[in-house]
Amino acid sequence: MGKVTGFMEFNRASLPKQPAQERVKHFLEFESCLDDDTAKTQGARCMDCGVPFCHGDTGCPTDNIIPEWNDLVFKTRWKEAFENLHSTNNFPEFTGRLCPAPCESACVLGLTNPPVSIKAIERTIADKGFQEGWVEPKIPETRSGKKIAVIGSGPAGLAAAQQLARAGHSVTVFEKMDRIGGLLRYGIPDFKMEKWLIDRRIEQMQKEGVTFKTNAHVGVNISLESLRSDYQAIILSMGCEEPREVPVPGRELKG
Repeated sequence: MGKVTGFMEFNRASLPKQPAQERVKHFLEFESCLDDDTAKTQGARCMDCGVPFCHGDTGCPTDNIIPEWNDLVFKTRWKEAFENLHSTNNFPEFTGRLCPAPCESACVLGLTNPPVSIKAIERTIADKGFQEGWVEPKIPETRSGKKIAVIGSGPAGLAAAQQLARAGHSVTVFEKMDRIGGLLRYGIPDFKMEKWLIDRRIEQMQKEGVTFKTNAHVGVNISLESLRSDYQAIILSMGCEEPREVPVPGRELKG
C-alpha cells in the first residue's frame, strides 16, 4: 500500500452533507462526493490487511476488490480505480448510495478505530467515472444469436441483462410497471438516490443492445408459455414485494 501508516495519521471522514436549513427545502439528495484530497487521505487509511475481511463472504456481497481501489485512490490513479470497481460491480453509483456497507462493519481497522470510509470512496469513484466520461457502452463484437428474457428490472435483473448483452446475447427485460428500475425507482426515495441515475444507466444499456418492455406483466398480459417458446433462457428477477411474516404473538396488532 502507498501509505503504510495512513490509518494512524488520518481520521475518518464521511460524505459532506448540506446544512439542515438547506435540505429541508427539497426532497433530493443532500450528500455530495468527497473532494480529491479527502478521498486520498481516506484511501490511505486502508491497512493492506493480510486477510481483507471487507470483501468476500465476510464483507462486500459483490466481492469488490476494496483494498486495491482504496490504494489506487490514494495514488490518485482514478481511472484505474474506476475500472477496478466496475470489474465487480455493474452499478457502483447505486451501491455507493444505497448499500448498508457490510464492508465497513467487517473492516479490520474498525476493531480499534472508525473503519475506512469505503462506501464514501466507492460513490466518489463512481461519480467521477461519469464526470470524466469513462463510462461507455460495451458493445459485443459478435452476437450469439441466443435470446434471453429477464423478468423484472430491479438491480439484479438489470445487472444480469447488462452482462448477458455484453456476452453477445439478445436480451429483453420485461417490467410490469410503467418505468424501468423496480424498487430502485419505486421503493427508494429521492433523498437517497435521484431517479435520473437509473435513466442514465438504462440509456447505456440500450446502446449495448438491451431491449426494455414496460407494462409487461408476465402471467397477466404476457404468458410464460410465450416466453418459453420465444427465448432460449428466462431469468426470474422479480424481487420480493411482500414481507415475510414473523410468527410472533401479537404480530397482527396495530401500533
